[in-house]
Amino acid sequence: MNQSQLIMTLPHGNVTATSLGIEGLAHRRSPGSGKHFRGRSIMVELACDGEKPAFSFLDEGGWRDPFADSVEALAGVKAGSRTKTALSNAAFSSVPLSAFRSCYLVKTGGEALALGAAKELAAYTKHDCHERMTGDEIAGLIGQPAPAQRTPRLYMVIAPIQFVMLSNLTPAEYAWYATHRPGKMFRQVMFTELGHEELHMAAQSRYLDAKRELLEKTTKKTKSIVFEDCMNQIPFQHWVGYHQKAEGGLYAGDRSRLLLYPFPTAIPHSWEKVEG
Repeated sequence: MNQSQLIMTLPHGNVTATSLGIEGLAHRRSPGSGKHFRGRSIMVELACDGEKPAFSFLDEGGWRDPFADSVEALAGVKAGSRTKTALSNAAFSSVPLSAFRSCYLVKTGGEALALGAAKELAAYTKHDCHERMTGDEIAGLIGQPAPAQRTPRLYMVIAPIQFVMLSNLTPAEYAWYATHRPGKMFRQVMFTELGHEELHMAAQSRYLDAKRELLEKTTKKTKSIVFEDCMNQIPFQHWVGYHQKAEGGLYAGDRSRLLLYPFPTAIPHSWEKVEG
């Protein structure tokens, strides 16, 4: 039997103890063919020695004991179960980024694509934030060069909630802003940049109005377009970085840093030909 692992599945937000590995769990959870079902996900292998998590969960106020629950789930797998639920919900905001060991994109049929090793794109040491900051002010605060020209970018936020938005911020600037802005702060955020406008998801006027507002107001940094189940409506090949034409992939950030999990240099043909 393989050593038990802890695997977090997003955007569902659960953690499962399993002996099946990423690919085995992905196929077990799959609802079926990509032609008939939707069920894309991201699976994150978490640090674990087979019997207990090799990290401390972030404090949640004491309403559950995620460490003890994870130990119990791992014990169940060691006793013979192939999968045992450790956390059924809200895992993304309780698992620190330092616990991430590897990330995979999973299609509806259960096919998994391993992303590259995490690269740290930015480290955040300053935390004073207010709503009227400009993008250039944020860039200076986080020690990043401001872009010569600010063109609105399209982002899909995957966790802790799903939505599509336009922003005049770079990924490093957005991750800092999302984890610091008053009233709308995320403890952690996972997102990707999109290379297509995704007009099937909202009226074109919403995109045009958002672009206009971002270009006209220097203190306007983000403009939400769609709040719904976005991952299942946007193919992975629309993510910036998929074809290696620009830096991109899966971003994960908190108040202290931003990580990028890039696409592999070559996408396997077996992955591309499978729908879902």
